[in-house]
Amino acid sequence: MRALITVGSTRFDELIQAVFSSSVLTSLSNKGYTSVVVQCGDSSFPYDYLLAHAEMSFKLEKEGVLVECWRFKPSLQTEYEQANLVISHAGSGTIIDVLRMDKSLIVVPNPTLLDNHQEELASVLEKLGHLRSSTTSSLAATIQEFNPSSLKKFPPFDGSKFRNLLDEEMGFI
Repeated sequence: MRALITVGSTRFDELIQAVFSSSVLTSLSNKGYTSVVVQCGDSSFPYDYLLAHAEMSFKLEKEGVLVECWRFKPSLQTEYEQANLVISHAGSGTIIDVLRMDKSLIVVPNPTLLDNHQEELASVLEKLGHLRSSTTSSLAATIQEFNPSSLKKFPPFDGSKFRNLLDEEMGFI
């Protein structure tokens, strides 16, 4: 199985450092993941020197897991499609993209961002049963305890809801 870790366009050193920890990689391995793809953005972590000197990516094996890491790609669509599990920062764009693809999702809000808005979004979507939320310090345990079958399917996009809300606000209905 394959796990994708992404920080989107942000820098989230703490998440990337956690992902490369023995405890997180061992938890992934214990759950049957043999491949981990890491989109690290501009994050700083112990292996970032391998991305220096114009290297686009690197691969290494750690804790029995093959890890591939790169900074950015023009699109993550293919990566999402190939992943059995996505572990991500709690950015709204990433969350919506992944949930609309009906993929298992664990989010780790970045507490350093303005007003900790990622925590609010993650908390609401976890209460609705669409994803699991974690912290970097509890990520290994969250992975170990995670049961994707307990998640509720995210509802499909319905543009009429926004149209109706806008029409009502404008006084058309």
